[in-house]
Amino acid sequence: MAQEFVINSTTIEDKINQLLPSQGGAGAGVDFSASTMVIPIIDLTESAEGSGQRADLQTALSHSTATTFSVVNQTTTIMTTTGYFRVTGTVVMSSLDSSYLQRVRINISDGSTDKSLYDIQPKNISTLQNSQFFNLDFNILIKAGGNFNSIVTANAQFAGSIRQIADLAGNLVNP
Repeated sequence: MAQEFVINSTTIEDKINQLLPSQGGAGAGVDFSASTMVIPIIDLTESAEGSGQRADLQTALSHSTATTFSVVNQTTTIMTTTGYFRVTGTVVMSSLDSSYLQRVRINISDGSTDKSLYDIQPKNISTLQNSQFFNLDFNILIKAGGNFNSIVTANAQFAGSIRQIADLAGNLVNP
């Protein structure tokens, strides 16, 4: 058998009056209670506010929010802002010199050490003017003090775009 408890909280009353003005905003004395009975709850807050957006639309790239990058023959920090990001890009490796080994490392850092997300080296580029392409599309989380970076050798390129999809607290950023 479920037990009932009365809750007296002006903070809860104010929040309910704010979110549901038709439920007691006129000052009617309403007691709030709690129960030990489990009742399933469906949260429709985002839909009710009109801010719900399909997940595939939330990660869309747009002209105003996408930051483009291109890394060739260098180490580059691509992003230092905290939050959740969508990264799309292409790695291109060309064999202009069959004795040179190309390499693209795509890293995420905590500020002191890098962790390699992708470490791409060509397979069997033995003839001159041969190329390989790799398409990438992934999401990352950059925490405080961290960054997203890439190390690219000669005859290779990592180019693409990065877009914030949510801040560090998980609040969505619309495209």
